[in-house]
Amino acid sequence: MASISTTQISIEGKRVTVPALTIAGNTIVVGSGWIKVASVQGGDYTETELKDPATCVKELKQQRRSVSQADIFSFSQMIPDTAPKYDYACELDSVAVIRVDSFADWWNNRVSSYLRKDVRKAEKLGVVVRPVAFDDHLVKGIMEIYDETPIRQGRQFWHYKKGFEAVKRENSTYLDRAEFLGAFYGEELIGFLKIVYVNRIARLMQILSKDAHRDKRPMNALIAAAVRVCDAKACSYLTYGKYRYPQGADSVTAFKHRNGFEEMLMPKYYIPLTLKGRLALQLRLHHGARSLAPDAALRALKQLRAFVYDRLELKRKSAQGS
Repeated sequence: MASISTTQISIEGKRVTVPALTIAGNTIVVGSGWIKVASVQGGDYTETELKDPATCVKELKQQRRSVSQADIFSFSQMIPDTAPKYDYACELDSVAVIRVDSFADWWNNRVSSYLRKDVRKAEKLGVVVRPVAFDDHLVKGIMEIYDETPIRQGRQFWHYKKGFEAVKRENSTYLDRAEFLGAFYGEELIGFLKIVYVNRIARLMQILSKDAHRDKRPMNALIAAAVRVCDAKACSYLTYGKYRYPQGADSVTAFKHRNGFEEMLMPKYYIPLTLKGRLALQLRLHHGARSLAPDAALRALKQLRAFVYDRLELKRKSAQGS
């Protein structure tokens, strides 16, 4: 029998209260929107793979009218199990991974000379990467990075001008198995990353640096340091979100490739719970209406959005300097 409650999840940088059901030891949360998708809370950061999806489907259907209102149940297999093992409809989800045999193997054989040059440049210019404790001082440093610009990667930045308590709360997840690395220029925190350890998988939850210090290559230095940490902790893989997105490869994909990340295709299952869920899967609406748009149109819209936001950011900086 499912245990029913509510919990908070982050959707586009905002905290939202949603229904939650505990089923066979797994907490299942139900997202918002016209097509409501239920999934395991924590997603890629959970340490135990879903063992009994059939029971979850049965309970979600039983509780649907009174509590969950879910139309689709979705779950993923865990790295490195790439062969589908359930007889449900599934898609192959693109994941960016570095296979960590050793730091030396990654450094010498699986990154370009340009990346090695960037990391050495960071060191030469005085960038130092080291582990940092999660405390109020780090939170304030993260806030300075967040508040440097309201526009990142051609879109509005979710974390711009958030308050201290919100930034502290959002960065305090999984602290019992998380680690922060900071990139420092003198005493100034100019970049940071957060790793969450999921068994022998190290997952980058966030990596960010100050645009004002981009020439010092802190992002490259942070990733190199993360691979060293993975080697020292005997982690098999370092992951960094998706490798490619529906609109195709972009500058983020190029950055990941340059830093030695490769694409791993992981089975992700989508199980309809209602007629609306079945129709949504057939029409491919479970990824949102924009998934129906041609890739070329999505790329064009993304480029237009980036152009508009870049112009607005230039005006903002010009006004600040006048």
